[in-house]
Amino acid sequence: MSCDVIVVGAGIGGLTAAAHLVAQGYQVLVLEKYLIPGGSGGYFEREGYRFDVGASMIFGLGQQGTTNLLTRALASVAEKVASIPDPVQVHYHLPEGLNVRVHRDYDRFLGELQARFPHERRGIQTFYGECWQVFNYLNSMELKSLEEIGYLTRVFFDQPFSCLGLARYLPVNAGAVARRYIRDPHLLRFIDMECYCWSVVPADRTPMINAGMVFSDRHYGGINYPVGGVGQIAQALERGITRLGSQVRYGARVKEMLFNSRGQCTGVKLANGEQLLARAVISNATRWDTFGRLVPAERTPAAEVRWRSRYQPSPSFLSLHLGVHRSLIPPDTDVHHILLDQWTQLEASLGTLFISIPTLLDPSVAPLDRHILHAFSPTTMAQWQGLDPADYTRQKQVWADSVITRLEQLFPGVREAIAFQEVGTPRTHRRFLGRMDGTYGPIPRGTPLGLLGMPFNKTAIPRLYCVGDSTFPGQGLNAVAFSGIACGHKVAVDLRS
Repeated sequence: MSCDVIVVGAGIGGLTAAAHLVAQGYQVLVLEKYLIPGGSGGYFEREGYRFDVGASMIFGLGQQGTTNLLTRALASVAEKVASIPDPVQVHYHLPEGLNVRVHRDYDRFLGELQARFPHERRGIQTFYGECWQVFNYLNSMELKSLEEIGYLTRVFFDQPFSCLGLARYLPVNAGAVARRYIRDPHLLRFIDMECYCWSVVPADRTPMINAGMVFSDRHYGGINYPVGGVGQIAQALERGITRLGSQVRYGARVKEMLFNSRGQCTGVKLANGEQLLARAVISNATRWDTFGRLVPAERTPAAEVRWRSRYQPSPSFLSLHLGVHRSLIPPDTDVHHILLDQWTQLEASLGTLFISIPTLLDPSVAPLDRHILHAFSPTTMAQWQGLDPADYTRQKQVWADSVITRLEQLFPGVREAIAFQEVGTPRTHRRFLGRMDGTYGPIPRGTPLGLLGMPFNKTAIPRLYCVGDSTFPGQGLNAVAFSGIACGHKVAVDLRS
């Protein structure tokens, strides 16, 4: 079998790239080892609950501007997803009684933060104002592949000031900008958490362009929860791709990439021995899984080796999916919470606890008298390796009990209110998501030069491209949608040349 493009993996990045190409008339085959699309943006069902695999805090479904990349990806294949606006992005519960809600209304958020730090009123205004400046640069242009010279030329002549402004921020991290205006160490730690909750690194290692996007778009396009759960996004993309004549195959585990005598990637070989050919191949696997597993070590380009010296896999997560009695959660509770007891535990295993209650927005994803409570916290594969089945089961319960004890701080009586419980570990994420050690994505080993160290979609191997969170601009559904749009654009340009 032969087609124009093979996409390995039906995560949001891979599906977005496929949608972009299908919309231009290319024949695309998406290969997914699991039974449903979405990857970390997928879902699973148990006893009447529809659980989101990953986060339920969704950017990119807004209806205005150019940074609503999930909306744009869906529109490219004539699809859309109904969503429910969330009035509060997140409610922080931090050390020393620092409780702050990030309201969708920007002025209300700023006022609440300034009331906690009145002596830093001007610094807060200036730092978040500079984030808006970065966002406005991004939001003034159509976002496509930064590897495509024709696009860069058009955008520069269209929006020269925005292009020059963004170029100035490419090597800059959010922490450096925050310290220009803010002196209070408690407030700087708050900015660290603001970055860590989506980049999984503190502000000093978070690119300013990414921070500008997140810290502004939550007020501009807002956080919006898809009706029916996060998995609706991937299902809608799949629907559009197949309706336009391309295919998504499930249970199709790619074993290796195929190459011709000139070193060009020509297709893939499946675990069942079937060989599939294409003019281009896009890998939605992590770069660690792409190079070294799908591409043999001897073919791994030097650029990939250098990248690994600068970036490492982030930890995975312990995920606790709970169904609880509806009476446990007061109706005016915020949907998303972050709980940290000590600042020194920000990046530690089970240090920062992320909590989502999506049924506060969409009750349809759980039985009538139940809420979903999803709590997750970082942990590494090293803490779960070498356990026999009995020890593995025992450790899952011990760690889950630890998380439930902490949940009691916010929801007294939660332990007695649990009607359903399922625990996911790095081993779970590796098995079902096909990600090395269940990693969330790449993080810098040291202090990066902003976004300059992140690789783009085109690899050093001809006709092989990467998409997803190990490419520019990084983690998060809206970010991987950006990667997918950029990748689809670059592949289409290369196929035409």
